[in-house]
Amino acid sequence: MNALPEKTPKHGGDVYGLARSLGLGLQDLLDFSANINPLGFPPGLAGVVSQTLADIVHYPDRRCHELTEALAAYHGLSPGEILVGNGSTELIYLIARFLEPRRALVVAPAFSEYEQALSVAQIPVDFLLTREDRNFTLDGPLDPGEASLVFLANPASPSGALLSPDHLLPVVASLDAAGVYLALDEAFVDFVEEASLKIVLGQFPHLVILRSFTKFFGIPGMRLGYLLAAPALIERLAAVQEPWSVNTLAQAMGRACLEDQIFMAQSRSLVATERQYLLGGLGALPGLAPFPGGANYLLVKLTRPGWTATRLQKKLLGQGIMIRDASNFRGLDERYFRVAVRRRGENQRLLQALARCLEAG
Repeated sequence: MNALPEKTPKHGGDVYGLARSLGLGLQDLLDFSANINPLGFPPGLAGVVSQTLADIVHYPDRRCHELTEALAAYHGLSPGEILVGNGSTELIYLIARFLEPRRALVVAPAFSEYEQALSVAQIPVDFLLTREDRNFTLDGPLDPGEASLVFLANPASPSGALLSPDHLLPVVASLDAAGVYLALDEAFVDFVEEASLKIVLGQFPHLVILRSFTKFFGIPGMRLGYLLAAPALIERLAAVQEPWSVNTLAQAMGRACLEDQIFMAQSRSLVATERQYLLGGLGALPGLAPFPGGANYLLVKLTRPGWTATRLQKKLLGQGIMIRDASNFRGLDERYFRVAVRRRGENQRLLQALARCLEAG
């Protein structure tokens, strides 16, 4: 194995870069840094790719009509309330660029691309830092101040904290009444679909819900996401979206994902079980304080003096295990790291490696 890297990327999941730097193959790394479904992708996707391959001689459907129809049926919405994009990240940048808010507010800690997209669009941004004793999520009303666009994730990232619709609805209603757009990032809500605010989408013209195929359906390499909003807003966003941003294979795979009810049920069951197992195992290790979550990842705080997430990350890399150093999330510090929820054997391997590191330290 080569020398361990001095720094790791700000996003999780850079298995290619780390494997190269360590002189390892991808199969030699166990990745807990990226929050992808531990079951991988639905088993029928290989056949879908084979069947669709002949279609790549044509340009893709620019407006993803068939996938949009499938999403509408899946969510109980109209096709006019849906816009498909090249991953939800493309749509985050599209929102920032198109809405041109006078000022934006990000509820933090949060996904770094909100801030980056606002910076690229030259939008001034403020941050509402949530508290550790509230699991790093909202614990009351949200005052947007001078902002006309707010970014909020549910489940929260990186804490995984989940707010119920009853908790969120007063916040959404207050912002909407004030004419403030809320970009509600539900990239991980597929694991707890009943918590989605899609059921009230028609009541709030300033509500924009971001969704992703990446996490739940295990296809980050395909780049496929979508947003839900009022038809008038969807029409305006679609008019300025880059053409052909979603390729033909991604569209076909998205349709197939939505049809696999067995995969969805197995994924939700496995993640719920393994999340509790991993939470208990992490909490039993001296020097670790995990936060309960509602998605497929857990935020953990190092409580033993002298330990930092960077130090722990490097020690685990020496054992072929990647975790997410969360110290570069705004509002967190060097004591925090994040781990994905994986299968039982993999979760056990992580817990054993953590125990060895902390005991040796």
